[in-house]
Amino acid sequence: MDSDSDEEEEMLPPISEREEWRDVKPLPQDDGPNPVVPIAYTPEFRETMDYFRAVYAADERSPRALKLTTEAIGLNAGNYTIWHFRRLILETLNVNLDDELGFIEKIAERNSKNYQIWHHRRWTAERLGKEATTKELEFTRKILSRDAKNYHAWSHRQWVLQTLGGWENELDYCHQLLEDDVFNNSAWNQRYFVITRSPLLGGLQATRESEVRYTAQAIRANPGNESPWRYLRGLYKGETESFIKDSYISELCLEILRRSTHFVFALSLLLDLLCYGFEPSAEFATLIESEGSSSQSNNLASTICSILEKVDSMRSNYWRWRKGHLPPEIC
Repeated sequence: MDSDSDEEEEMLPPISEREEWRDVKPLPQDDGPNPVVPIAYTPEFRETMDYFRAVYAADERSPRALKLTTEAIGLNAGNYTIWHFRRLILETLNVNLDDELGFIEKIAERNSKNYQIWHHRRWTAERLGKEATTKELEFTRKILSRDAKNYHAWSHRQWVLQTLGGWENELDYCHQLLEDDVFNNSAWNQRYFVITRSPLLGGLQATRESEVRYTAQAIRANPGNESPWRYLRGLYKGETESFIKDSYISELCLEILRRSTHFVFALSLLLDLLCYGFEPSAEFATLIESEGSSSQSNNLASTICSILEKVDSMRSNYWRWRKGHLPPEIC
């Protein structure tokens, strides 16, 4: 169906040869008397924009003007003025906006990171209201299946959830994405968005215990994956006391330090715990001192910084800075 439509568009005669445009005088682009570097527009693009400028200047909100915006967008989907005028025409003609969603989806297949498309999509969905919820979630799911980190798709999806609803299966969707790719930081971010914003889950405190265990499972499988470590830290945002007192966190760090060579993020989390006042067991000290045998410091936090400075070379300057800015009470 789409291919037939594409062929039909390609076979259209020049606008100047179409009977319905005989009464319109095209308005050429004004580049001034002596353009320094004139843009080499194709004849089709130049003609389409000349006619668009004419109907825009006349504020003609007609079916033919709407069709003209379709052609113009097909040639340049990033032109804000064309999209803006299209919205004015859609409102004036009271067009079926379900059809408009189909048009946007077709354009998005080739321009999924175009700001104008997503702005127009939100405008359209907002006017359709809750009846657009399923379509919008499916639309973003389709885009994300091709590009799992498309910022525009994630932003739109979050807007849909907060504005139109559709929270019921979102946590399962995040889980499926993480099953497919546990390194997908965007999916971890969406999961955090869901547990903190969904009206169905009761908030962070209600979900923390189960989320900590879910995240720990991902960490055990891939200790070198930074995303679940960051997610774990976020589960205690603004609640330092709970972070320090939850023995599950320190035990997880200890487990990773015992058995894995990918211990950078475990050490990093432990350093945060120490800076907040965590009292480590003797086993922590033994494991860390064995790793930092060349360190001249007897301070556990300082030793951790020295180890990280050595093994995490990309952020060595950061760890050196951290070592110089440790809280006085733990130095």
